[in-house]
Amino acid sequence: MTRPLFKGVITALVTPFRDGHVDEEAFARLLERQIAAGVHGVVPVGTTGESATVSADEHKRVVELCVRLAAGRTRVIAGAGGSETNKVIDLVRHAKSVGADAALVVTPYYNRPSQEGLYRHFAAVNDAVQMPVVLYNVPGRTGVDLSNDTVARLAPLPNVVGIKDATGDLARASLMRGFVDESFSLISGDDPTFLGYLAHGGHGVISVTSNVAPDAMVALYEAAARGDYDTARSWQDRLIKLHKALFLDNSPAPTKYALNRLNLCAEDIRLPLAPCADAVKPAIDEALREAGVI
Repeated sequence: MTRPLFKGVITALVTPFRDGHVDEEAFARLLERQIAAGVHGVVPVGTTGESATVSADEHKRVVELCVRLAAGRTRVIAGAGGSETNKVIDLVRHAKSVGADAALVVTPYYNRPSQEGLYRHFAAVNDAVQMPVVLYNVPGRTGVDLSNDTVARLAPLPNVVGIKDATGDLARASLMRGFVDESFSLISGDDPTFLGYLAHGGHGVISVTSNVAPDAMVALYEAAARGDYDTARSWQDRLIKLHKALFLDNSPAPTKYALNRLNLCAEDIRLPLAPCADAVKPAIDEALREAGVI
């Protein structure tokens, strides 16, 4: 049996800022905490890492910093999304050049390409760089859905190794297993439905919640992986309010608020995103307490 390249808990890292700049010391603290908790990988400068508002130089610097600090102790799947294919290829090439393990490539946003356009976009990335690529489907953000039929066309390409499915549609995993082989990584992009996704044959999650509660997320995954769903559900029950609370305001503002409560980084976030609203902070605090984080 050929095992999937990526599985387990993979943290969609926030990018900490201070005084308008990337806070590299805070980033190092956050990454070390993830590695100590035993996460199976990290994603720098994905959606949660505010990839839409960092500069190209900042984007590349954060990926390079992440690879250097991780030093092989956990896998690094570099965020490499964009709305223009050549720019995406440049980010994937850079990720390979600094030693990342793979690139996470989101469907192009705003311009809403057709399924044929999506196929050609990902195929061009596949052809341009010899590096593992994880597809990323999040129609709620991008305005376009990467259909199962298009995934079926992309899966045989040699560098396309998996998908982050952030649709929250659990049936998609079962349907997708019908046309991808056992080496294709099926990764959830939706924390609340992660446990169900595993039950449908998924392999892991690219998680926002694990920024805040990495130990608990790893415990949930490990229980499910060994078939102990009673224990996995107990972790799910403990985390479910936190999964929801981290999206009570524009993400990742609630996550940065939670991390600030843990003295791990500042709440600073870049426009057009606004800092976490005071009105939702009590609910986040309650969720942190129920999850055993504070």
